[in-house]
Amino acid sequence: MFIVFFNKKRTIKYLLFVKISYIIQVMNYYIPPDSFYIGSIEIKFYGLIMSLSMLFGVLLACKLAKRRGVKSDDIMLLALIVLPCAIVGARLYYCFFYEYNYSFLEIFNIKQGGLAIYGGVIGGIIGIIIFALIKKDFRLILTLCDICAPCLILGQALGRWGNFFNQEAYGNLVTDPNLQWFPISVFIESEQSWYQATFFYESLWNAIGVVILLFVYYKTKMVGTTTASYMIWYGLGRTWIEGLRSDSLYIGTSNIRVSQLLSMVLVVAGIVWLVFNIYRRKKSNG
Repeated sequence: MFIVFFNKKRTIKYLLFVKISYIIQVMNYYIPPDSFYIGSIEIKFYGLIMSLSMLFGVLLACKLAKRRGVKSDDIMLLALIVLPCAIVGARLYYCFFYEYNYSFLEIFNIKQGGLAIYGGVIGGIIGIIIFALIKKDFRLILTLCDICAPCLILGQALGRWGNFFNQEAYGNLVTDPNLQWFPISVFIESEQSWYQATFFYESLWNAIGVVILLFVYYKTKMVGTTTASYMIWYGLGRTWIEGLRSDSLYIGTSNIRVSQLLSMVLVVAGIVWLVFNIYRRKKSNG
């Protein structure tokens, strides 16, 4: 009996290994299309993935809200405010820091691409403040930030795969043949070369972040702790990964990567916030 169980266990592990190896081999030579058609309607993979990311984020928020005494109806209203604000913020941030000078009308042409996550986060925070104004309760702001933090990083983990289909957000050139395989690197068709798969690095980092933030959210009731944890975890990952990317946005004509700088600020602010929360809790406990 033991031998049968042992062999079955080994067989499952072997099959899993073979399946993963096969997927990696396929990814090494697969050049993804950026869209598909339903009839005459073109569907962009990037837009589809972003939409699904938002949907899963909202569904998770509805579940998390119950633990903080927030109604699902309020989360749905919040989503109707926050998501448009996030999209506008992401677009404005990108247009402001991108080297090309966008005209007023071109800013609205998001079909040509150009969204930045930090602008989306800023827009989302503005949306939360607007929601608090509507509800006339500013105490909701930090509670909603805590609810949204795990949902945000989940959306970021999923959303990065939109970059895979768009063949963007990659890193430095990889010339070592031993490293020219996914997920270490990704083949970029337009360049006919292998580059660091930084979109995957960040997706994996954020996926781990989802687990960490959910653990923090369910283990502590102190308002702001989950948000501070997001700031630290995401900021650390983005600081490292942004330094590898070849398409960073810069501050003016300087060599300062704006997202890397913001990430460092985020980490420091998150640590200060977390320490303050710990100090406040100890003080309240006497």
